[in-house]
Amino acid sequence: MKILLTNDDGVSAPGLFALAEALREIPGAQVTVLAPDHNWSACGHVKTMRTPMRVRPVSLEDGSQAWCSDGAPSDCVALALMGVLEQEFDLVVSGINPNANVGLDVTYSGTVTAAMEGAINGKPSFAVSLDAPEHHQGYLDYREAAKAAAKIIVQLFEQWDGQEPIPIWNINLPYRPEGDYEGVMLTRQGVRLYHDRIEKRLDPRGVPYYWIGGEPPSGVEEEGTDYGAIKQGYISVTPLQMDMTDYKRLESLSGQLRL
Repeated sequence: MKILLTNDDGVSAPGLFALAEALREIPGAQVTVLAPDHNWSACGHVKTMRTPMRVRPVSLEDGSQAWCSDGAPSDCVALALMGVLEQEFDLVVSGINPNANVGLDVTYSGTVTAAMEGAINGKPSFAVSLDAPEHHQGYLDYREAAKAAAKIIVQLFEQWDGQEPIPIWNINLPYRPEGDYEGVMLTRQGVRLYHDRIEKRLDPRGVPYYWIGGEPPSGVEEEGTDYGAIKQGYISVTPLQMDMTDYKRLESLSGQLRL
């Protein structure tokens, strides 16, 4: 099993290292890391077309070799799968992100959109995120989350029958450093509630600029959803797809438009 591992927090992020260690424990797994050289959180699905990108070797905290790029997370996946590392991959894993990616977060998340890029390039892909406490300061223990995610990834990969569409799995784990999860729940996307606000400031020349801030997002704790599951202590596993067509609306409007 040849695994490409990336993230959106940067190649030195502790969540990526914990997941690399856990994935290496899979029998027969070969784990290659190509991740951004800096934090790209909330970058969405980026494809760098107008500037060149560089890829260079780096070392993870245990001295093992990895690669980093000045491109976005989705760029890192595209670069690797298009042959920059001169090797083949069976699947793509992105994470571990230190905050949950649930509901409409998937459209903002560099973690999830890196997995989407893997699926676009024909590889089953997995995004892994941790619902760490808001405003947490200091050390986060990713070890149990990484072990649990690795077990789930193996099961999902082995169950894939090779059929289209290429699967994208969004895995969110509650923060349980002792690994005392309630279980694993297959979920749908839930409702994320954003509390963003704009703060206007002036630069030294009196020209206004704007900073997006506000309180952290919350959500609706609805049964069967990703947000509801993690708030109940379950690991949420949500299948995603790239086809965003609203089929119900498409059918309801069929034959109604005229020139």
